[in-house]
Amino acid sequence: MIHLAATPKQMSFDFERLPTGAIVLSTDDINQAVAFSSQIPHKSRQWQIYLTTLAVLGFEHWLEARDYFIPIHRENYSIFQPAIANLLSSVCHLQIGQFKLCLIAIGSLADAEVSLPRAVVDLPEFAANFYVLIEVLEEQEYVIIRPFLSYQQLREKLTKANLVPESDWTYQIPLTWFEHDPDRLLLYLRCLEPDAIPLPAIKPQERIQTLSTMQDELANLLPQLQTSQQEIWQVLNWEQGVAILTNPDLLNWVDNAQRNIPVAEEQHQNSNYHLSDLIQLVTKPAVNVGRWLWDELDELAQQLSWRLLPQMMPAMRLRSPIEEFEIIASQLQQQGIEIPSSARGAYQDLLLAGIQLRLYAVTWNLLSKPDPNSWTLLLILGSPFSEDLPQTLKLRVSDKTGILVQQEANPEQGVSYLFTRVVGSWDDKFLVSVSLMDGVELTLPPFESNLGQNV
Repeated sequence: MIHLAATPKQMSFDFERLPTGAIVLSTDDINQAVAFSSQIPHKSRQWQIYLTTLAVLGFEHWLEARDYFIPIHRENYSIFQPAIANLLSSVCHLQIGQFKLCLIAIGSLADAEVSLPRAVVDLPEFAANFYVLIEVLEEQEYVIIRPFLSYQQLREKLTKANLVPESDWTYQIPLTWFEHDPDRLLLYLRCLEPDAIPLPAIKPQERIQTLSTMQDELANLLPQLQTSQQEIWQVLNWEQGVAILTNPDLLNWVDNAQRNIPVAEEQHQNSNYHLSDLIQLVTKPAVNVGRWLWDELDELAQQLSWRLLPQMMPAMRLRSPIEEFEIIASQLQQQGIEIPSSARGAYQDLLLAGIQLRLYAVTWNLLSKPDPNSWTLLLILGSPFSEDLPQTLKLRVSDKTGILVQQEANPEQGVSYLFTRVVGSWDDKFLVSVSLMDGVELTLPPFESNLGQNV
C-alpha cells in the first residue's frame, strides 16, 4: 500500500511493507468471508468462521502462486457446509491433490499453544494428512502461511505427552510441535505418496450401531440445542457428540433446529417427533419396495409379514383383502389419484393397543414429468373389518428433511381409511408411524426403493 504526501518543495513516498510470505486478500475474499460467516446461527462463532474463511482463501492463493498444477478440490470444504462449520472452528475436508488438509486460523503466533477441535484429531471422518496454521491479520487484509504438522506426528506427540482434551472438546497443542517451514509442506504435497501418512478407516456400520444404542438419550437431549445459545459440548458428552458429528443427517437437524427455533408448542412437538423419526430413519434397516416391482419381498418384508398384492387390474374381483383394496383404489380414482397398472403393493395387518388395523403400501416408478426418475409410495391405513377408524388414530410420514404428512381420523366424516402419497428420489427413505394417543405408537421400518433405477 502506498501513501503519497506532496509539498510545494518535494514529494516523499512512504511504503507500508508487507511481511515476507504475506498473501494479500482481495475485496472479493472479504465479501465471501462475510457471506459464509453470516450463515452461522451461533453469534459467538461468526467471527471465527470469518477468520477461517479468510484463511482458506489465502491458502488457496498461496498454493496457486507456488504450484498452479496441484489440483484444489473445493466441493467438500467444511465452510461450505454450515452444519459442520457451526460446530467446528477449523476447516476440514480440504482435498489438495491426493491429500486431506485441515486449516486452523490464528490471530498471531504470540501464544504458546493453539486450539484444535478434538473432532479433527480423534474422528476418522474429519482427520487430515496435514494440519496447517494460517495467521490471519484481517485489519491489514492479508494472511501468512505458518507451521504445519502431519497426522502421524500429531498422534505420536499426543501419545508421548499424554495430552488429554479440554471439556469443550478441544486440544491445546504446543506450537513447538509444528514444523515451521511451509515450503516443506509444498514439497510434501508435490512429491509424497498419500499412503506415507495413512489415516484411520471410517466404519459406518459401527457408527450406526453406536447411534442405535443411544437413540433414546439423544432424543431427550438434542432438543436442548434448539437455541443458538447452547454449545453442543454443554449438552452432550463426547460419546454422544461423536454420534452426532459423524452423522450428516443429525448434524443437519441440529443446524436447522438452531436456525428455526420453534415459537409455538405445536412446532416444538413436531420438531421433537421428527427428531425421533430421523434417528430411526438413519438406524433402522429399510423395506425395499423396489423389489415389489419384481414380484419379490426382501427378507425384512417377509419377517414383518408383508404380503404382496397381485398386479393392479381394475376389472378383477378377488377375495378380501384384495377385494377391499380394489374398492379403496376405486374411491381414490374418483378423487383423482390414479394407480397405474405397473404399480405393485403389499399389505400388513397391525395390532395397536388391541385395535386391529391394516396398512396397504403401493409403489411405482415415475419416469415422466414433473418427477422423472423418481418413485412414489402410496399408503392406505384402514380397518380389516371396514369399520370407522378410531377417533384418535394418526398417520405420520417423515423423511430426513422433516415430517411430510400428519393425518388424523375425523369421526364426524365417517372415514374408513386414511391415505397419503409421497414422492422421493432413489436415495430417499420414508418412515411411517401409526399412533392412537400419546405414548401408544407403532413405527414401521423405513421404506426405500434402491432397485427402482433398474426397473
